[in-house]
Amino acid sequence: MSSHEGVDHDVPLLELRGVRAAYGRIEVLHGVDLAVPEGAVVALLGPNGAGKTTTLNVCAGLMEPTQGSVYLAGRRINGAAPDQLARLGVCTIPEGRGVFPNLTVRENLSMMTFSGRSLPEVEAVAYERFPRLAERRSQLAGTMSGGEQQMLAMARGLATDPALLLLDELSMGLAPLIVEELYAIVAQIAATGVSILVVEQFARTVLGVADYAAIMASGRIVQVGTPADLEAELSSAYLGG
Repeated sequence: MSSHEGVDHDVPLLELRGVRAAYGRIEVLHGVDLAVPEGAVVALLGPNGAGKTTTLNVCAGLMEPTQGSVYLAGRRINGAAPDQLARLGVCTIPEGRGVFPNLTVRENLSMMTFSGRSLPEVEAVAYERFPRLAERRSQLAGTMSGGEQQMLAMARGLATDPALLLLDELSMGLAPLIVEELYAIVAQIAATGVSILVVEQFARTVLGVADYAAIMASGRIVQVGTPADLEAELSSAYLGG
């Protein structure tokens, strides 16, 4: 990934140290420590209300920690706005797809040319990774299946050549086979050197592609390890159906 050369490999690409965050007076993160190594897929797992999405929002610059620090490639980024983080290589794919339903696939992709790439370049990369989008290039995004919309959201995000991809509930409302297909693509993206932090409530599919998993409960990270290390800890509550 030529645009991200010069990153110190001993420094995690993303690191949270002692992060606390609150909605008003209600603290929801109580000192979160989390590291995402370069080119690794880290799955953030845990039941509803554990603080997973809040953690992702802090990483994405949508929420500022009340205490603690967030580092990107060794640089403290507390208080940086989402657009500043985007310029530093952070890309967030929100839960609920993040596509423009009344625009075609091609028009959705053309919105990403602000990143300095031409539309033919953006399209070439998108269609190579998601061949189904090539077949649907003239179709309105809102008329596509949920899985195809998720692919389009990912294609839009990847057009910015990110160093870090933040994914929230990729599997939300999608059939297991589609989810498996999407996670196979996540693994391919990680193999190109992109670091990925993915929040999932249902862990089964993501564990197949994750290098590390962190289990969250009540606003804290309670365990971190490889999927194999955590196999025994991941009760049916975390693994879902």
